[in-house]
Amino acid sequence: MSKKKINTTKIKEKLTFKYRFVVLNEDTFEERFSFKLNRLNVLILTSLFSVLLIGLTAFLIAFTPLKEYIPGYSSYDLKKKATNLVYKIDSLQLKLAVNDVYIQNIQQVLTGKVENITFNKDSIAEQLRIEDVNFKPNKLDSVFREEVERQDRYSVFKKATKKTDLVFFAPISGKISDVYSAENKHYAVDIAVEKNSPVKAVADGTVIFTGFTADTGFVIILEHNKGFLSVYKHNSSIHKEQGDIVVSGEAIANAGSTGELSTGPHLHFELWNEGFPVDPQKYIDFK
Repeated sequence: MSKKKINTTKIKEKLTFKYRFVVLNEDTFEERFSFKLNRLNVLILTSLFSVLLIGLTAFLIAFTPLKEYIPGYSSYDLKKKATNLVYKIDSLQLKLAVNDVYIQNIQQVLTGKVENITFNKDSIAEQLRIEDVNFKPNKLDSVFREEVERQDRYSVFKKATKKTDLVFFAPISGKISDVYSAENKHYAVDIAVEKNSPVKAVADGTVIFTGFTADTGFVIILEHNKGFLSVYKHNSSIHKEQGDIVVSGEAIANAGSTGELSTGPHLHFELWNEGFPVDPQKYIDFK
């Protein structure tokens, strides 16, 4: 018999050799319980217990919040908050970009830096294929038009109460120090007043811009009906924000002397219509 076979037999015998495990009462030496085991059974049980312990630990780390307490793993709530903040920052950046473009367009309109765009009407018509569009009204549209025209034609109440003119009021009381002059490119009326005098809205409207520039200081712009814009510059402070709705005569700012182009406390007031500056004294009585 070879040595290798003898060693294998000895190892097998050691692994399968049975031992008796007995638990005795220390005082009476009474046998409580006993069971037989061998080294092979102990090795198998130990291996199974180790595998189960490793699997349970991996499960706890992967699928339970306990992993947050293990160094190297971040908190789930922290990840969720970070993700939400990334989405909010992206949305805010998009809104800021849109507002910047809007403000730049308003500034170009106010300064007269509007470029004329030339285009070929025929090419646009070809792209839209206008000849293929049927502009003839259908029967339902014709009936609806007749009903609307009939109602407007005999609506005496609407005709009697319809507003035809937009009335403006003086934004502030003071002495006019400089008048509107298109030749000198002074598209405004300057009104000398005491500092912090209340500046009022000349008509009902919506605040479309509030901000500060190095030349004109604190500026607020209102949009009114029929394409009118009113501009108030060199204010010391502004009481409204973009998007606010104001009524005629409501205080929107305090007059001041902010901006490099200001020479003293006054209100630089501009009035625009359909993108063009107009003389405010033709629409407002400043006396």
